[in-house]
Amino acid sequence: MYVSDIHHRPLLQTARQYLQLTKPRVVLLAVFCAMIGMFLATDAMVPWQVLICGTAGITLLAASGFVLNCLIERHIDAQMRRTAHRSSARGQVSISAALGFATVLGGTGSMLLYLFVNPLTMWLTIATFVAYALVYTVLLKPRTPQNIVIGGASGAMPPVLGWAAVTNDVSAPALVLFLIIFVWTPPHFWALALYRIEDYRRSGLPMLPVTHGSDFTRLTMLLYTVMLVVVTMLPYLIGMSGIFYLVSAAALGALFIWYAWHLWRRYSDALARKTFSYSILYLTLLFGALLIDHYL
Repeated sequence: MYVSDIHHRPLLQTARQYLQLTKPRVVLLAVFCAMIGMFLATDAMVPWQVLICGTAGITLLAASGFVLNCLIERHIDAQMRRTAHRSSARGQVSISAALGFATVLGGTGSMLLYLFVNPLTMWLTIATFVAYALVYTVLLKPRTPQNIVIGGASGAMPPVLGWAAVTNDVSAPALVLFLIIFVWTPPHFWALALYRIEDYRRSGLPMLPVTHGSDFTRLTMLLYTVMLVVVTMLPYLIGMSGIFYLVSAAALGALFIWYAWHLWRRYSDALARKTFSYSILYLTLLFGALLIDHYL
């Protein structure tokens, strides 16, 4: 073994521990939605400076918010199989180091947005991820089974941030994008909570399956999914999109309702996992269809 390998391994391991705190997969989905907002906000090409610096700034601020979330929830994460591996839960990254990391990420992201995009996007992005890291994590999540519904407002903001980055404004189409993700969030997250219910029982968090039971949660999921499909018709109804998006949204929504219906009628952990996985694919394809339709 080379001496350089011995030095590199601890460095790479430390980098992975810090990267893990940023929840990179969740960041990628948020940034994808933000970029969709950017492209939908203009009929021309998004200015390269806005695209690069806006994407980087939103990414860094989102990562900063997730680091704070991991730090605040480290004791809860340690009790759940899904999150016990996180470096914050295992004490591999100290509190001061995590705070410093979050500060650097947030400060750099804020600077990029303020200097190279616009102040509105910076303040909206800061408010979004502070609300997620503090209001949702500290106040809502441990106190109410409606935590994911109310807290979903933060998760629904990325396309609004992308829209504001291009237009320096927040208009009706941006709010429609917000509404789609806002209504999508509860059935998406409750599918996870259903098959991870024992984790949430151990953690003491008042998630809906724990406080109201599986039957009630599954029925609520079905109703939210129907509501979601109705909401996804709004882009077509307000002239924001055309027939390609309408057909795509209807087909994707029908499959989501099929999953929710069967989950309600005949529950299994395997089906809940499939529903959760499909919900992520659903949002990705739905926004992808909206983008394709925009340029048709």
